[in-house]
Amino acid sequence: MREADGVKAITRVSVIAPMWNEAAHIDGFVSDIAAQDFDGELELLVADGASTDASVELLRAAAEREGIEVTVLDNPARWVSSGLNACIRAATGDLIVRVDCHSRYPIDYLRRCIAAAEETGAENVGGVFIPKGRTSAERAVGCAMNSPFGGIHWTRHGDDERVEVDTVPYGAFMPAAFEQAGLFDETLVRNQDDEFNLRLRLAGGRIVLDPSIRIFYTPRGSFTRLFRQYYEYGLWKPAVMSKHGRVVSARSLVPIAFVGSLAVLGALSTFSGTARVLLGLELAAYLAGALVFGVLAVRAGGERLRLLPRVIAAFAVFHVAYGIGMAVGWVRVGLRRRSGASAGAEALP
Repeated sequence: MREADGVKAITRVSVIAPMWNEAAHIDGFVSDIAAQDFDGELELLVADGASTDASVELLRAAAEREGIEVTVLDNPARWVSSGLNACIRAATGDLIVRVDCHSRYPIDYLRRCIAAAEETGAENVGGVFIPKGRTSAERAVGCAMNSPFGGIHWTRHGDDERVEVDTVPYGAFMPAAFEQAGLFDETLVRNQDDEFNLRLRLAGGRIVLDPSIRIFYTPRGSFTRLFRQYYEYGLWKPAVMSKHGRVVSARSLVPIAFVGSLAVLGALSTFSGTARVLLGLELAAYLAGALVFGVLAVRAGGERLRLLPRVIAAFAVFHVAYGIGMAVGWVRVGLRRRSGASAGAEALP
């Protein structure tokens, strides 16, 4: 990997976050930022989407208590992309670190982001999600997320190995990244990070994953909410692909291929014995893969095997929800093309 060429030392960091009704997470979020072992200047910019649960008041009180400089910006659209853009416009740091209020950050998070940016010269650096569930459902989803079969950590790297990638969670950006690629696309409800990172790479920017940078993430604790989350991920992926006229990543097409094949074989199986056999074989192969990877994920997470059925169920939710969402997304893209509308111009119902 190419090392940094003339990257100046990062002495001021802008931490930016969108926020809407995060009262339950404010204290932990602010305490994590305050505890960072970064010795330079730090500003916290939060774009609030008209929270109704006293999030703003709690944020200001927590920031004052911890001695953090905080600026609260209005985000009437409530969308993540518009909130991030408001923060970016106001940011004054040498590095702009995008975070989220309901994730948790170890004490060395900013320091490791700074080191990766300075030492690689990449326009965007980031790390890995570490799911930390509390309930059995959250822990099961966390195990599934941590598995290559779940589609999140589909590759693994050594703890000290930095590697160039397509995208990273959240991201720590050099200001030049936004000069090269512009801001986040405010027509996208989901996948705005992936779309920005695609634009950044097309503009010649580099994205580096440093596995020693860690973000602790609380997974969804309900399969209904999990389905909604992955449905939306799939729903907005075609808007990104349509905008740029290319597949963002081949692996993102696997769920729609899986769901599509099940739908076709299921329809044909009503009058075709061959289709019934193929459908049975596909489902058996999927279940076998889910079982093997589920056992590995449960063991890697230090959980008991009784969690395995929920892990397998989480795999199925990931893939089916994402695949259905992508199918609906392509239909929406097609309808918008016929009507002449922008691929990402409508909000979710």
